[in-house]
Amino acid sequence: MAVTKTLSSKPKNITKRLLAALPERARLVLTKRYGLDKEGERMTLEAIGETYNITRERVRQIEHAALQNIRKSAFYKQEKPAFDELVQVVHELGGMVAEEDLLKALSKDESNRNHVHFLLVVGDAFKKEKEDDEFKHRWHVDTQLAKKIHDALRKLYKSLSDDDLIPEAEIIKSFLEHLKDVNEKYLNEEVAKRWLNISKHIGKNPLGEWGKVSSQNVHTKGIRDYAFLAMRKHGSPIHFRDIAKLIEKLFDKKAHVATTHNELIKDKRFVLVGRGLYALAEWGYVSGVVKDVIKKMLEKHGPMTKDEIVQKVMKERYVKENTILVNLQNAKHFKKDKEGKYVLTEAK
Repeated sequence: MAVTKTLSSKPKNITKRLLAALPERARLVLTKRYGLDKEGERMTLEAIGETYNITRERVRQIEHAALQNIRKSAFYKQEKPAFDELVQVVHELGGMVAEEDLLKALSKDESNRNHVHFLLVVGDAFKKEKEDDEFKHRWHVDTQLAKKIHDALRKLYKSLSDDDLIPEAEIIKSFLEHLKDVNEKYLNEEVAKRWLNISKHIGKNPLGEWGKVSSQNVHTKGIRDYAFLAMRKHGSPIHFRDIAKLIEKLFDKKAHVATTHNELIKDKRFVLVGRGLYALAEWGYVSGVVKDVIKKMLEKHGPMTKDEIVQKVMKERYVKENTILVNLQNAKHFKKDKEGKYVLTEAK
């Protein structure tokens, strides 16, 4: 998703010419407000007010009037080619783009990004949608397109379950299904990923799989989450020592063997299926020792022969056949019926 766009004119030079349209105090207020000086620090209305011994509201009024005066000035009209070029960049990035992505695309330098941001603020063509519960700060140049993107992101989010982990190609395809009436020039993978990045509810995990940001499978917080993703990628039961190694290999995270084992024990997503071997519960493995597995099978399938029980338990646990047979001799839990099949002792 990383992309670089270069403007013909340097943003710092453009802002310098635009600020020349203002009296000194208005120029200084905008400089401090948008971090347009060498320090590059954006100041709050309150901080600027304290500097000039005026109220926050008065600073806001000066800022608003100064921006209006720039837009009405001859300097602004002279910079039309630069603003037109910036509009074109926004279109090339998708017509609507998260503020962070847009600024990064236009400059690697943090202080220079302040000047780009100022041009977006002062430019008539640009509309900023402020961060809210659903979306990040974003800029667009087409109100109808922005509405369609917002609606599509909401529909995509509603279609996801809490545990969904979707490959990038699939989620992009699903997302674009909600945007069929959008201009085809925007309907490509890079733009789609940029639009997805606007959402605060949809994100991807370190393996590039997409889902709800609220899911621990996407917003990884610790070893147990990394272990889940590592095992899911591995695809079959694996020893806890190897899980620790896999975490370090895939995520470049230090994973102590003992810590990894303890996290697996505490999390219901993992099932111990043999000596040190763990599987994911979502693969269909049931929790508990061999006795518990046999009980759950009899509860689910009813009376079963010895061979049937052995066959099913061996799919759930990496244990020797004799271990299963020993458990079946436990009269407290299991007995044979008239047909010689095993049933639960407590079953009536």
